[in-house]
Amino acid sequence: MTLTRLPPRRIGSLTVGAQGLGCLGMSEFYGATDDAESVATIHRALELGATLLDTADVYGHGANEELIGRALAGRRDQAVVATKFGVVRPDSGVGTGIRGDAEHVRRACEASLRRLGTEHIDLFYLTRLDPRVPVEETVGAMAELVRAGKIREVGLCEVGPGTLRRAAAVHPVAALQTEWSLWSRDVEPGIVAACRELDVALVPYAPLGRGFLSGAIRSRDGLDEGDFRRFGLPRFTAENLTRNVPLADRLGKLADELRVTSAQLALAWLHHQGPDVVPIPGTRRRTHLEENVDAAFLHLTRADLAAAGAAVPPEQVHGARWNEQSMRYIEN
Repeated sequence: MTLTRLPPRRIGSLTVGAQGLGCLGMSEFYGATDDAESVATIHRALELGATLLDTADVYGHGANEELIGRALAGRRDQAVVATKFGVVRPDSGVGTGIRGDAEHVRRACEASLRRLGTEHIDLFYLTRLDPRVPVEETVGAMAELVRAGKIREVGLCEVGPGTLRRAAAVHPVAALQTEWSLWSRDVEPGIVAACRELDVALVPYAPLGRGFLSGAIRSRDGLDEGDFRRFGLPRFTAENLTRNVPLADRLGKLADELRVTSAQLALAWLHHQGPDVVPIPGTRRRTHLEENVDAAFLHLTRADLAAAGAAVPPEQVHGARWNEQSMRYIEN
């Protein structure tokens, strides 16, 4: 168990720990939840320097933001709160569309501020690009919120290099959040290069492949009936999961040789991609949090990094990272 605080990283004007905490699973999608343990996990994250807390207005239909607000009572100055807006989610699915119009930007910000119980949001992301609204309109509205002191930094999620450049021409973009892990590498090299050209931090979500890279998921039998990996993610269909398990096994074998866990190896691989990379592995348990934080202190040689990449070749991953509906809102 680590007792060392994470080293600092920069996201625009914000200083965060080298690794953040994804909070989605504390409220839904990954089985039973436990608010008391989730709050304890957030508090432990702050102690360890994992100060970037990631949420969204639709996680638990607002319940996740409210949970974070309760957890930060009396501790707001210790955390860097990132939340997202844009998904239209009227039911229990992953969403039915995207809104990025200026009116929605303003209304979503006010609603998130209320749920979080805070006077400002540190990092405010557009979850996905609205195909009906120019990104200039969306970012222009976000820039107004910066000037009003309601948000500190602007972020975008899952946009391509062209959109990122157009957005940055309106207002500096502090962070780009995208799925990036050993088994989701389509951001290389175009999006990564564009971020570095524009001094935009990279915030990889699902850095453990939604738990797959930990080696703990061998079949769908281990997933709760309500777990969205069962219905929303093609890589977790019975057929694709069977084909993907050997990739986790190869990574696990390498991790054993290095005397680390598979999850730590996968996270360490991301940390070695550059000091502008701040992964946000999600967990609702302190034990997993501490294991994940330890990964930021691992040193991998070039040979280790190459071996990790070779263990999970992108061309051998079976299934798209999102379903067809969701992939329509992702740019590469």
